[in-house]
Amino acid sequence: MRMNLGQHHIALNVKSLQASKSFYQKMGFVIDERFSNEQQKYLIMRNGQLIVGLYEGVIPRNTITFSVQHIFELQKQLKEKGIPFVIEAKEGTSSGKHFLVLDPDGNPLFFEQH
Repeated sequence: MRMNLGQHHIALNVKSLQASKSFYQKMGFVIDERFSNEQQKYLIMRNGQLIVGLYEGVIPRNTITFSVQHIFELQKQLKEKGIPFVIEAKEGTSSGKHFLVLDPDGNPLFFEQH
């Protein structure tokens, strides 16, 4: 049975939020106001089905972020397959609905449930 990893986007660690915002707007991306906060230095931008998150000083590395519906079930399935976790989702907390794993090359994969 294939796991449903939900919707995903690339989260980019940018040097200048304003410069990156301008660049991606020229590429046809628009700001998704529901998930963006310029004062906190992050924007989620969309162009059709494509999503790019821009984060100035918020994340240490470029990351693939997955938005999933059943975070604890997915975490359980990945653990059963022997995937090691950097951060685990914690049940019973509103802020703990996310986890982080690294692929074999150290690329971060961040999973969240809203």
